[in-house]
Amino acid sequence: MVQDLSLEELRALQLQQELVWIDVRSPSEYRDSTIPGSLNIPIFNDAERAEIGTLYKQVGIQAAKERGLEIVSAKLPSFIKQIAEIGPKKAVFCWRGGMRSKTTATLLSLMGIHVYRLIGGYREYRRWVVDTLQSIDVAPKAFVIHGNTGVGKTAVLRRLKEDGYPVLDLEAMAGHRGSIFGQVGQAGNNQKTFDALLLEEILSLQQSAYVLFEAESRRIGKVILPDAITNKKESAVPIWIDMPMHARVEQILHDYRPWAYKEPYLQAFKQIKPRIHTPIAAEIEACMRSDRFAAAVQLLLEHYYDPRYAYTAEQRGNREGIRIVADNVEDAVQEIQAYLRQQTGGPVKT
Repeated sequence: MVQDLSLEELRALQLQQELVWIDVRSPSEYRDSTIPGSLNIPIFNDAERAEIGTLYKQVGIQAAKERGLEIVSAKLPSFIKQIAEIGPKKAVFCWRGGMRSKTTATLLSLMGIHVYRLIGGYREYRRWVVDTLQSIDVAPKAFVIHGNTGVGKTAVLRRLKEDGYPVLDLEAMAGHRGSIFGQVGQAGNNQKTFDALLLEEILSLQQSAYVLFEAESRRIGKVILPDAITNKKESAVPIWIDMPMHARVEQILHDYRPWAYKEPYLQAFKQIKPRIHTPIAAEIEACMRSDRFAAAVQLLLEHYYDPRYAYTAEQRGNREGIRIVADNVEDAVQEIQAYLRQQTGGPVKT
C-alpha cells in the first residue's frame, strides 16, 4: 500500500523510529543536494533521465512515458530488490513528489513492500529548510572558539565532538577549511547541502545546555552562514586559544599536507600574493616551490594571516571569556573541557 505523508509527518516518524529516506532521483541530482542521510536508488540514471526529458519536449508526454516504462521494466528486479533489502520503515521521494516516486511506490506496493512517499518531494524539503533557517533561534548558550590561524580550532572542535560535546562543525558541513587554501583536497558543498546539514544539526542540539562552534567569517568557501549562526556568534562567550608559532606551523602542515597538493596551493597563493610585500611574497613562493613548506607557512602566518587576525580582533573587541595558552591541540581540548565543567557545573554533553 502506498502511503503519502507530509514532511512534518515523516519527520515525526523519523524521531519515533528508524526511517530510511530513499532518493529515487538521478545520481547527479542526488549529488547536488538531497535529504541528509538518504540513500540514492535512482529509477533513471542521468543518461536515461536526459533521454526521457528530450522525448517529452520533442515528441510528447506519451512517448516519454512509454520509453520510461521500457527502461524501468528492464531494471525492475534489481531495483525492487535493492529497496526491499532496506529496513522495514522507508520513505521515497523525487524532485516534487511526481511520477518517479509515485511509480516507485506503486511498484513496491504491488510486490507487497510498504513505503511512505513524501508529498512535495525534495522541493518541499528544501522549502522547509530555507523557511526554518530564516526563523529559527539557536536555543543553547554558545561558546565560540577564536584564535590565530594554525591554533587548531577545527581540530579542537572535532576532538570535543568525538568526546560527546555538542559541536557545530561548520567547516565540515561546508566541505571547506575556511581559508584561501581551504578548498584544496576538499569536495566543497553547495548552499543547499550546507543548509540542510546545518539545520539538522541545530535541531539535534536544541535541547543541549550549550553548543560550541568556530568563529567563522560569514562566508565559508561557497556557502553563506545564516543569520541564526552569525547572530548567535555575536552573543556567544569567546574562548581564545593561543599557541606558539612552531606548534601552529606543525598543525597547519598536518591539516593541509602541502606536499600532496603543491600545485593547487601555488595556484591559490596567487590570489593573495598581491596583498603581501613583494620580497616576502617572492620568498614564500620560492619556499613552496622548493618544498620548504614549514618556512612558507611561518612566513604566511607572520606577514599575512596574523596581521589580518589582529585587525579583526581589534574591530571585534575583547569580550568576556577565557584565554587558553596551549602547546598543542590536546592541551587546548583539556583546558576547554575543564573550563566548560566550571561554567556548566559538570561535563554537559549531548
